[in-house]
Amino acid sequence: MSGIDMPTPLSADSLVPLIPGVIFQFYRSSNGHMKFLYLEGGGDALEHIDRDQLAHDAGVLLEPLTGSEYPKVMSAIERSARWMLPLTTRFRLPTPNAKSQWIAVSAQPSPASDGVLWTGMMMDITDQVIEEQRLRRLSDTDALTGLPNRRKLMKHLTHLASLSARHGTPLSIMMIDIDHFKLINDRWGHLQGDEVLRQLATKMKAFVRREDMVARLGGEEFMVALPLTSLQQCHQLADQLREAVSQHDFSVGAGEVTLSIGVTEYRCGEQLQNLIERTDQALYSAKDVGRDCVCLLT
Repeated sequence: MSGIDMPTPLSADSLVPLIPGVIFQFYRSSNGHMKFLYLEGGGDALEHIDRDQLAHDAGVLLEPLTGSEYPKVMSAIERSARWMLPLTTRFRLPTPNAKSQWIAVSAQPSPASDGVLWTGMMMDITDQVIEEQRLRRLSDTDALTGLPNRRKLMKHLTHLASLSARHGTPLSIMMIDIDHFKLINDRWGHLQGDEVLRQLATKMKAFVRREDMVARLGGEEFMVALPLTSLQQCHQLADQLREAVSQHDFSVGAGEVTLSIGVTEYRCGEQLQNLIERTDQALYSAKDVGRDCVCLLT
């Protein structure tokens, strides 16, 4: 058997530029001054940062971080230093073109002279984060209407109920059902039925405040969560919505699309399932009395 020519291994200095990330050594002194002692590698991480400046002051990298990014990174550094635990974090770095670059950091700390030294790697994970965000939107969004789906609504309601209980503020919800929607599908076809759902979603979003959430529960059922809204205020808004929808054309003729709406207000400490069930009862009361109306349940 003839021998196979093996490539000559590259030296460490030759390998570093080929790595899809930045290898670094990061030092923090006991007085809090931070700087990079070593910073080499390829990839897109830190492509907009002057690496020579980082050798004197790591603040060039950290201080531009916005919102909660800076305290999050500093907290991760402090925890790693205090307990000598691996440093793992990621942050959104502003760039000159007004876009954000996401950087992932993984490093191992070790005690150093009058401070802590981390040895690790930074990588550009922007594409990964964008894909994660896209998948999250898909999992939380109704594909037909673009509204939040039941899953996202329940997460949001849990948060709103917690705030309501903590601060003693009102929280009301509407459950909305399109009357005789099957007849709309049968008469005008499912494509037109889908268009009715889309138009209704747009109309409801325009009707409520920015802090309110309109969600599609499924089929022809929707729900609106209204923080800082009393039962009477919610009832009034629901009736205005019902009236506006009954007068809208929806490409099938004015008066062809009407709504039955149930309205309830959150009781402090109430289980969300009970709140939903009470709202559902209010909705069925609206249907029982003839549809195209609003019923509230105290």
